[in-house]
Amino acid sequence: MNPTIDYHAILPELILSGTLVVVLVVDVFLRPPRKWLAMPLSFAGVLAAFVATLTLIGADRTTFGGSYHVDPFAVLFKVFFLSVAMIVLFLSLRYFREGRYYQGEYYFLLLSSVLGCVMMPSSRDLLMLFISLELVSAPAFLIAAFRKNDPRSNEAGLKFFLIGVLSSAVMLYGMSLIYGVTGSTNLYEIGKALAGHLGGQETLALAAILFVVTGFAFKVSAFPFQFWAPDTYEGAPVPVTAFLASASKAAGFTGLLQLMFVAFIHQAAFWGPVFAAFSIFTMSIGNLVALQQRQAVRLLAYSSIAQAGYMLLPFALAGHGVDKEAFAAAVTYILIYAIMNLGAFAVVVAVSRKSSALLIADFAGLMRNAPLLALAMTIFMVSLAGVPPTAGFWGKFFVFRAGIDAGGIGIALAVVMVVNSVISLFYYLAIPRQMILVEGPEEPMRSPALVTFVAALAAAAVIAVFVYPDLIAHFPPLSTLVGS
Repeated sequence: MNPTIDYHAILPELILSGTLVVVLVVDVFLRPPRKWLAMPLSFAGVLAAFVATLTLIGADRTTFGGSYHVDPFAVLFKVFFLSVAMIVLFLSLRYFREGRYYQGEYYFLLLSSVLGCVMMPSSRDLLMLFISLELVSAPAFLIAAFRKNDPRSNEAGLKFFLIGVLSSAVMLYGMSLIYGVTGSTNLYEIGKALAGHLGGQETLALAAILFVVTGFAFKVSAFPFQFWAPDTYEGAPVPVTAFLASASKAAGFTGLLQLMFVAFIHQAAFWGPVFAAFSIFTMSIGNLVALQQRQAVRLLAYSSIAQAGYMLLPFALAGHGVDKEAFAAAVTYILIYAIMNLGAFAVVVAVSRKSSALLIADFAGLMRNAPLLALAMTIFMVSLAGVPPTAGFWGKFFVFRAGIDAGGIGIALAVVMVVNSVISLFYYLAIPRQMILVEGPEEPMRSPALVTFVAALAAAAVIAVFVYPDLIAHFPPLSTLVGS
């Protein structure tokens, strides 16, 4: 094992680590009216890490004895996570500045979770994967309960913590069994070992894979482990919910992609049907329950569950001759989902200044009072439903095409996805209906400039990706994780 550390490969992580420590220390010396300066300092650190990541484009570097790998797949998701972090920081400034919050601690915890996200796509070892995932989750438990005087926020943090700890225990048990069977924690070595003849240990290996998948199913809020998500999303501060529904969920899927398509790919005949069941029930339950929601954040929470079902569909296609296409479809959908979801939560942050209840009825008359925000929200809702001319259409199209090309079960899954997409239209259009057709109070709504900027930028990106899908679609096939 080569003990040499490639500091260039881990430069983004080093910058983030230094930034989160500086933010916490500097906050001690800031007077209360200036506590908000922790956000620009955090943003500068994330931006520096973003630039450092760009210097790794095209790299293929391995460090820490092969457990940490920087390749096109890792760089793509590092850029993605750092971009999401900058957007969430924009959404957080006015939200936390206007309340009685400990801003230094919030930005420290947020950056800690972002650090875990950035580490995740480079983690090619079970221990490194577990550490990265826990670094994503542990700070998130605290910021989910950051509104200390709100019982709903306390409930959100407690439920998130209990379910998170349970899922970690189940996943870690599965990982320990994998190590016992293969004698390695390196994903590539595990894949080679599981490709051979396991004899009497084959049943134990399959049980271990099931434990690991179950642990990750909790993390990505897949059925039947999704019950924590709606209450956590509703009780957490809105910018935190935006982070959980985009970056945190994507981190879980990033880990799953590496495990299933690298370490466990030779057992796809076993776990493929498991993911097919996860996908069908997750998208169906998410959409059907969302139809009954009257609160905007809970609606988006169940929408997030349904969207997880669409993201799980490509996993069920592994072993059907379309591995690379399915892998690329999953990555593309994750990227597109984050854009439209963050944009939707930006509008929710703006509306939360008018009404903390955030009922769907609170969006009434928004087209007259804040036409830019109303137009952007309409674009996001239509995109989440997968209707052209929006990026969401391409996201579902690539998944649908992979299912059709796989044949058999893939075609059936594609049909289920289309049916669920039609069902989702009924609740996704509920908010645009309120904004456009229902009259509200004739009061101009002032939205923070950064929040409006995020909403406008995301709306422009959603339309731009539809017009020119290669803005995103040409990145996933370049990944080195799945061969041609």
